[in-house]
Amino acid sequence: MEEIDVPPFFICPISLEIMKDPVTVSTGITYNRESIEKWLFSGKNTTCPVTKQVIADCELTPNHTLRRLIQSWCMLNASHGIERIPTPKPPISKAQITKLLNDAKSPQQQIKCLKRLQSIASENATNKRCMESSGAVEFLVSVVNYYDSTAVLEESLDNEFESVRPTDEALSILYNLQLSEAALKNLMGKNGDFVASLTRVMQRGSYESRAYAVLLLKSMLEIADTMQLISLRPELFVELVQVLGDQISQQATKATLQLLVSVCPWGRNKIKAVEAGVVPVLIDLLLDSSERRASEMILTVLDAVCGCAEGRSELLGHGAGLAIVSKKILRVSQVASEKAERILLSISKFCATTHVLQEMLQLGVVAKLCLVLQVDCGFKTKERARDVLKLHARVWKNSPCIPSKLLSSYPA
Repeated sequence: MEEIDVPPFFICPISLEIMKDPVTVSTGITYNRESIEKWLFSGKNTTCPVTKQVIADCELTPNHTLRRLIQSWCMLNASHGIERIPTPKPPISKAQITKLLNDAKSPQQQIKCLKRLQSIASENATNKRCMESSGAVEFLVSVVNYYDSTAVLEESLDNEFESVRPTDEALSILYNLQLSEAALKNLMGKNGDFVASLTRVMQRGSYESRAYAVLLLKSMLEIADTMQLISLRPELFVELVQVLGDQISQQATKATLQLLVSVCPWGRNKIKAVEAGVVPVLIDLLLDSSERRASEMILTVLDAVCGCAEGRSELLGHGAGLAIVSKKILRVSQVASEKAERILLSISKFCATTHVLQEMLQLGVVAKLCLVLQVDCGFKTKERARDVLKLHARVWKNSPCIPSKLLSSYPA
């Protein structure tokens, strides 16, 4: 390949490789389909990489002439080890999607439609955008709304029957479509109906559909407005906590934690989460967690719910609550240390009974904060440790529970 000169107009400006499926965008620049789709849809960019002009219309026009030239050149240079580029399969059209959806009248036809949509979406990002603009999202939402999440239908395949859960199929496609912000806003704007449908799926669905429901909810709530976040129903928090407790999958657990991180600060959501039982579940997860990002998110949610009296009470009511929060300081990351210290500061400010202060001494929480002042860590981490220690210096400073080598660093 290095021995021959490749015509520069055969090279994709993004991948810098020979184009296999050249397509032209509205600015007149030609790219390889896979590269420009990734740029526009996965990267969510809106400008042409070469001209920097805004691409108002994401329609990608196949450059058949250039593709044939590249194919001919590849054949002429086969002796140099250049492989022939196959003719790419054309993307789906809106008319084809519309016909497929219109034909899906009976349950069996709907199952066939779901299978076909799954196949179409897996081919390329252009098909996904075409499906979104052709009514496929509305069809998939109607399947989730209509069918009970436990419903199983039989599909005939070569005189054999395969069991299919319509809800599982529809949610899988919806999530994998990587919906645009406009489509996600549309889902959020249906008077909360689709959020209620996803909550029902999380109550009674299979592990697979519950996982997809959480992943889809996370995407939807990331673009939700303040009123929509404040209006989330308590039942949703109950199901989110159940997903955490069941540990359906690592991906679902992370998505649920990210979702709670984003929604707990709004309105009464932290109280709804506490009433749903989130605190003991988070503490149990933290006890088993060895992964940095997961520990950071768990501590972030605990910090948020400890912003209310109910959350602090639940933390203190768990036998391992204070101990595991303290243990994570200096052991995970600076972010985790800062979140753990914020939790301890909340407890020290608002729950400083004689029993709690003695428990913090006996569990080594106070000694750990003294250690923070002696080691090389972030300025904020030291400052917050100092703030907690100063609050109850009269009770803690001369305690025999603090080793003498640490007591020397106790703030005046």
